[in-house]
Amino acid sequence: MNERRIAVYAGSFDPIHNGHMDIVRRCRPIFDEVVVAVLNNEAKKATFSVEERVAMLEELLADLDDCRVESFSGLLVHFMDRIGARTIVRGLRAVSDFEYE
Repeated sequence: MNERRIAVYAGSFDPIHNGHMDIVRRCRPIFDEVVVAVLNNEAKKATFSVEERVAMLEELLADLDDCRVESFSGLLVHFMDRIGARTIVRGLRAVSDFEYE
């Protein structure tokens, strides 16, 4: 069975920055597809709406055929199950990020 390797890079992306883009570009060679998943968390006060963040990411990733942007709410594992992904991509800024994750 030739299963596609789909990775999910999930976050609020509020705002999107060069570090986010670097992670997306660096993980692309490892996977068949990278899904940038924008979390819709009603409990958080966001600077940009989910729609705005998705639109910004789509524009920034328009030249990458193996990437797509989707929004989701609820548990990440449920979103991953729905799209057939098995891998989560995370960026770590410090040791405290690693301990938190």
